[in-house]
Amino acid sequence: MTFAVSSTDFHYEANNKAHHTSEITGQRLILRRGQAFTITLNLHRGSQPEVDKVQLIAETGPSPSEASGTRAVFRVSGPPVKSSWSAAVQNSSSSSVTLSVTSPANASIGKYSLKIQAAKGTPQTSALGEFILLFNPWCADDSVHMQKDNEKQEYVMNEQGLLYRGCAESFSPSGWNFGQFEEDIVDICLKLLDVSPNYSKNPGLDCSRRSDPTYVGRVVSAMVNCNDDRGILLGRWANDFPDGTPPSRWTGSVEILRQWSLNGCRPVKYGQCWVYAAVMCTVMRCLGIPTRTITNFDSAHDTDGNLTIDEYYSVSGQELKLSSDSVWNFHVWVESWMARPDLPAGYDGWQVLDPTPQEKSEGVYCCGPAPVKAILEGDTNIKHDVPFVFAEVNADKVRWVVGSDGSKQKSYSNTRQVGSNISTKAVGANAREDVTHLYKYPEGSKTERDAFARAVRKRNGISDVTPNGPDAPKPPASGVIELSIKLQKTPVNGEDITFYLHIVNRNQSSKNLSITTVAQALRHNGRPEDPCWKNTQTIKIGANGETKVTLLVPYSKYGASMIENDIVKLTAIANEEGSNEMHMTEKDVLVTNPTLSIEVKGTPVLHQEFKAEITFTNTLSETLRNCLLTLSGIGLIRTKHEIP
Repeated sequence: MTFAVSSTDFHYEANNKAHHTSEITGQRLILRRGQAFTITLNLHRGSQPEVDKVQLIAETGPSPSEASGTRAVFRVSGPPVKSSWSAAVQNSSSSSVTLSVTSPANASIGKYSLKIQAAKGTPQTSALGEFILLFNPWCADDSVHMQKDNEKQEYVMNEQGLLYRGCAESFSPSGWNFGQFEEDIVDICLKLLDVSPNYSKNPGLDCSRRSDPTYVGRVVSAMVNCNDDRGILLGRWANDFPDGTPPSRWTGSVEILRQWSLNGCRPVKYGQCWVYAAVMCTVMRCLGIPTRTITNFDSAHDTDGNLTIDEYYSVSGQELKLSSDSVWNFHVWVESWMARPDLPAGYDGWQVLDPTPQEKSEGVYCCGPAPVKAILEGDTNIKHDVPFVFAEVNADKVRWVVGSDGSKQKSYSNTRQVGSNISTKAVGANAREDVTHLYKYPEGSKTERDAFARAVRKRNGISDVTPNGPDAPKPPASGVIELSIKLQKTPVNGEDITFYLHIVNRNQSSKNLSITTVAQALRHNGRPEDPCWKNTQTIKIGANGETKVTLLVPYSKYGASMIENDIVKLTAIANEEGSNEMHMTEKDVLVTNPTLSIEVKGTPVLHQEFKAEITFTNTLSETLRNCLLTLSGIGLIRTKHEIP
């Protein structure tokens, strides 16, 4: 009797443990490419264990082919063959044969079937089973290889993380449950690839290109938002969130991904940048690509590609919406670790990918992968989307004051404000790591200014970043009045905002100043709401003198205007009596919320319930009713508790 298989043992637990996927399941085979796995072929009674007369077939995708790399036919031979599928006998008896099978380190990821057939004669095949193949940062030949074990543990294996939000001078972390190893998440992530427009247009080509993390990263970046496709999240930057969940209420990715999958791939309402980035981090880690979330404070959105951000204010201090450019008080994206063989040498490593739908890239709402090294050096000719990300972290900011007659006066040009305190979670600790130095040289240094000039030169013919032409604003006269805003203390939601305006007169004569100060609720994308508070006063300041003006924004004025991220923009403009001189300062103020404290009661025991006490202090001058407490975490179903 010829070689005939009665059943196959895929050694789920042992293989998954060796491939760092046992956190997902021990009930099916989930592998990483470029690494051997073991299978045992149990033979029919009387069958001959002549494995040299059979061959194995591994296939992925709806129309697998050897030409596209989605089908491999290979015989049992000796040691693994680099860049191809191979199999070798580990153990053999009259009743079974144990094989060591190795996939190439550049195989396409996805769901595979494994079959067996005779090497000669009849082409009939017998199915052995199925498995999932993922990227492998533990394999030196994989393009996502990461050398340090503690970094792999953090950027692939860690299911918990921190997201940083707020403004440059006042920000804090919030926990996030990535949950990439919840058992159904890997299927949802592969489903995400299968419903992409790329797959719909050409399934064979799409599955073939899934060997490349650069390609997979761009697909995932596009599919996390729903602007071009059947993507996961619908964004909304407004005061209300009808028929959906406000972005600040999400605490993890699992519920979002499950809701998207169960509802027929209809977008989940709602997301903003940190939610988009956190969900993408889950997907990329699940697929095996080392990934981390990055928060950039004072993050520029350069809509016209000139690497400057122009802002316009009225003489009364209100920000005018005359430009589509903006500076978000923070923006969150992800970095993924991969080689870039498609680029000149020197651009391997961390790559920026941004799923928040801001601008189109090659006709699609996605961004990256953009090498962090290219951003640092101002190499804006490198793909993908380096000019856009460079502007986010290092654009020059130009502020203009618009007179009642429409004239524009340049208030100042700031080369330092954009891109600060660029933050991520530290490896192996619930602490912040500052990675600003990876994106830009020290502000104001010659190296940093040279990188900016290089970015402009390489930006497709743009050589002048200042406004010009017949409508160009007039240059400002040299100022002698300095304004700054200082908080007396960090404000807490429910309390008044107390601050003082510090005014310095560096002129040899006294000045009469008309000072207008306004407060505006600020969305996290930098767009202000209408003023909720305004103060106008006239002061006289002596020659070479200085003074402080104490001001207070009552909670009764700003409370009803607060938006999801609780940020107030304070702006002050001083007009000199008898002249056209105007001076301006601004400050974004994060109004903090009271913290929750969690205290575990007793000693927790594995697989047993335990109690925890959660304490919250209401700082508002009113009673809170119908509150909702949401809990989520690894192994914990997201639960909601109403508090009367």
